[in-house]
Amino acid sequence: MAGRLTRMMIESYQLHQLKATLALAAEKSPFYRRLLAGLALDKIGSLKDLRNIPFTTAADIKANSMGMLCVSQSEINRVVTLSSTGTTGRPKRVFFTTTDQELTRDFFRCGMSTLVQPGDRVLILLPGEVPGSVGHLLAEGLQRMGVHAVPHGIVQDARKTLEVMEREGINALVGIPTQVLALARFGPPGQNNYGLNVKNMLLSTDNLPRAIIAAIEKAWKCRVYNHYGMTEMGLGGGIECRARTGLHLREADLYFEIINPDSGENLPDGEEGELVFTTLTRQGMPLIRYRTGDLASFIPGPCPCGTVLKRLTRVRDRIRGRVPLGGGGYLSMSMLDEALFAVDGVINFKAAIGAALGPDRLSIEVQLAHWAGREVLDLISKSILSISVIVKNVHQGYLTLAPIQVDRSAALWPPAKRYIQAGDGCVPRTHF
Repeated sequence: MAGRLTRMMIESYQLHQLKATLALAAEKSPFYRRLLAGLALDKIGSLKDLRNIPFTTAADIKANSMGMLCVSQSEINRVVTLSSTGTTGRPKRVFFTTTDQELTRDFFRCGMSTLVQPGDRVLILLPGEVPGSVGHLLAEGLQRMGVHAVPHGIVQDARKTLEVMEREGINALVGIPTQVLALARFGPPGQNNYGLNVKNMLLSTDNLPRAIIAAIEKAWKCRVYNHYGMTEMGLGGGIECRARTGLHLREADLYFEIINPDSGENLPDGEEGELVFTTLTRQGMPLIRYRTGDLASFIPGPCPCGTVLKRLTRVRDRIRGRVPLGGGGYLSMSMLDEALFAVDGVINFKAAIGAALGPDRLSIEVQLAHWAGREVLDLISKSILSISVIVKNVHQGYLTLAPIQVDRSAALWPPAKRYIQAGDGCVPRTHF
């Protein structure tokens, strides 16, 4: 059919943009001029040739962010500083021009068309006070669709946020998984005291466990969609369609690869590895073969929705987020997520693991809804022991479980990167 998008058309466009990006970076950026020196960029004839280009990493951004710029500082409209997860780590600084941010608005406008239509009222539970921030750009993208956007910011008081939802007649929202779960579980199961009528929502910024999806959809009788992105991508990376069989990737602006984390070799569709991306339209600070540290795979075959855009599996773990255990196997936050969030009353938790003089010790602190009784603690204990790698290591004497700590405070925990931390007074376990 004339005008129908094909994979050949997408890949031809991506190759053209890739060549332009490499040429721009080699000419304008001191960092890339050194990185690409000696490479025959004019000989690149296919997307497969990209595998001959060196990778870039978070360490490169930390050490060379200014040197990665391809425009003058006067053309930079937004600088995002990303703190390291360590106590002394150097932060990353990512730079965007006005045009770069316009592409993000456009992606949000297109991506959100799956969830909303003109006249809908969308609550944005993301930071949006600063112009150019994720919530601000999303609101502008929605307004272009004729959608009424209600910027709210991070949820601090669940009751007040629910009152805003009722007062504003919200029928869709965008937020962080654990924060929206806290709203859905504010009242006991089966109660919806706020007259809410949410039909669709998009959750982002963190792993979205199936247990959270199930809990929210059961509580609010809505549909939950997943989004994957990171600041380095320009915030948007991939979003689910109505079929919800994978994340459709932002292939107009980004070229994605899946590689073996150890060898760096490209992996075939269906095989899990590290997600790598190259920006294709970025002006201010292009990123070339940037290693995300996230684990995923491309989904083979066409999507039921009919689009030819590539699909990505859910990104559940980071490479360094899998903690090896002494008796074999590894433990990750995504495993704990599926087990603990399946328990009614759990709205968040923290996990730590380490070794003192003996076996590893796993410590869990949970934040519970105000209505949750003591029976919830028994269910949490059972859910932890439903994880086979934990059972195996406990039985073999390589792992012990600390008493569960409980937080019943009304204030929600501030959003933060969720990973298994080193236990207090313990030697941190080496992560994969």
